[in-house]
This record gives sequence, C-alpha cells and structure tokens, in this order.
Amino acid sequence: MNVRILLFLLLWLYPIPLWAQGYAGLGGSAEGFDVPSAGYEFEFPMDHGPHPAYRVEWWYLTANLQGDDGLDYGIQWTLFRSALKPYDSDGWQSPQLWMGHAAVTTPKNHFFTERLSRGGIGQAGVTAQPFEAWIDEWRMAGSDLDSLSLTANGEDFGYDLSLTAQGPLVLHGNAGYSVKSADGQASYYYSQPFYTVEGVLHLPDSEVRVTGQGWLDREWSSQPLATDQRGWDWFSLSFEDGDKLMAFRLRGDRGDFTSATWVNSDGSTEAIPNGSISLLPLSTDEVAGRNIPTHWHVNLPDRGIDIQVSALTPDAWMGTSFEYWEGPVTVTGSQKGAGYLEMTGY
Repeated sequence: MNVRILLFLLLWLYPIPLWAQGYAGLGGSAEGFDVPSAGYEFEFPMDHGPHPAYRVEWWYLTANLQGDDGLDYGIQWTLFRSALKPYDSDGWQSPQLWMGHAAVTTPKNHFFTERLSRGGIGQAGVTAQPFEAWIDEWRMAGSDLDSLSLTANGEDFGYDLSLTAQGPLVLHGNAGYSVKSADGQASYYYSQPFYTVEGVLHLPDSEVRVTGQGWLDREWSSQPLATDQRGWDWFSLSFEDGDKLMAFRLRGDRGDFTSATWVNSDGSTEAIPNGSISLLPLSTDEVAGRNIPTHWHVNLPDRGIDIQVSALTPDAWMGTSFEYWEGPVTVTGSQKGAGYLEMTGY
C-alpha cells in the first residue's frame, strides 16, 4: 500500500473536490477503466510491466540498510503511473503520466526529491522483460526481478545499489486480490520482500557502503479507496527469525479497515482479514506542522505478535506533490527487526 499520485495529474483528472474522493483522489471514479476482480491469474514476467487500462499503478522499493560507519539507514525508490485515459500511445498524446520519488533517511536527516514526466516520449516508463523501470536517469533494472540494480539522485544525495532476491514473490489478500474497504474497493497487489541489498549511499559529507534488506511492492487499480477513506498507515516489517509482516490500516469516516499478510521465512503466506490485527498509535511527533504518530503498538494475537514499531528518524517527511511520511522503523517486543512505515492523510 502506499502514496501514489501526482498533484498535477489530479488537477487534470478530477473536476470535483479531492476531499470527496479519499486521499489524493484515489477514491475517484473508475469509469472507463478496468477494475480488479477476484480470480485474476498473475502472469510473470508480463505483470512486472505496466497495465495502462488501469488508472493507477506503482513500483515501490524500500530498504533497511546498515552502513560501514555502524549507522542505520533507509532508502526509498518509487515510480508511479497514472492514466488520463485507459490506453497508451507514443508521443505527447500519450495519456500515461509518471512521477518518481527517491529518498535517503539517516539517523539525523531525511533527504528526498521528485521527478515528473509525460509518457510516450521515452522520459519514463517500464518494460517487463528484461525488466527496467526508469524516469530520467533513475533506474531499477535487471534481467528480471530476481537481480536488480537501483540508482537515483537528488541535489544533496544519491545511491547505487544491487538487489538479489532470496525468496519467492508474495501475493497479498486473496491470491493477489487485495480488498481495501467494506465497499469492496480493491487492487492487485504482490511483493518481493526477500531482497538482500549492497552498495553505496552518496551523502552530503561522505559516501557510505551499505548492506541490508529490501522490499518491493507492486500494485495497480482504478479506484483503490472508498471516497470516505482519508489516508492509511502501512507497515512492511522483517523479523530477525526470517518471518515478515505486511499490514495496513485505512482510516475512514465509517471506521478503520485493516488487512495484513503474514509471510513465513520460506515464502508461504497467510492472509489476515479485516479486524484481526491491531495497529495502534502510541505517541506522536510534530513533523511539518502536523502531529505524526511515529511510535506504534502492533498486536496480532493469532501469531503471538505483540510489538512496538518506532521511527528511526521522526522527521522523515516527503514534501512532494502530495505530502506524506515515509521512513525506516525498528521493531521491539515479542519480535525484533526492522522495516518501513508509510502514513498518509495527516
């Protein structure tokens, strides 16, 4: 789950007020676009590529890293696609629009930047095989998703990383059909949560060699939120014993909607339905003039999970076209580990 669309796109796409369409317009009408349905059979590598008949889509990579200086770091690399119309074409008439976000989080600082592009002119896009996702000079590329190189840069940071998958792809929800509301809004959603990562961070004062773990999310839909859902809190957590947990809470006027996937170390999964996991904020920090919950209690009784999740750097604010919080977290309690937290709509 994650933040997924551009301000300039939404000004073109939606003539009605954004507040009537959920966070960032993601509750907007799907009229004219394909919509997800249960029973979809994923086809790889084709589904690693774009799905222009759907309104929104993203390739979303986060990683928890340890530097040779003994410090913890986090990185984000994201490419978003949004469609004005449900097809693609070459040239400036393409209705496909693209946005890239990149960030590096250190124990003291959070660096981020954004790129915007029109489709059809080669400036941004995705190919399924060999796999390549790009916007300008930023690249996520490899023969397939099992082995990737990852590059991005901003005015005061950059990174060059290599990723190698150590486990299988994971389908969320009902075989990849991920329901987001009691009204039935849904997406197609799968992940590669088993990357090992190594490479270099380019920071203002130094270059740091890093190793760690990465998590790639792939998701597409045409109306992933109900109109009353104002934002979400999304967790991707990796535990020291090799197990993993993806969980999200969608906040709406009619109450919260939750979903989660338990991922065993061998890649087998269990879907956790609405209401079966508790995601409770414990304390907040003032970030960008907002009270942001940066310390959480996560309770999943069926798995014996009773943990606290805390931000590495509370000030991990993405001041992009649509603002949100995203950064690395640490896990303590019944399990120990690390992960990423994304929070929107605050």
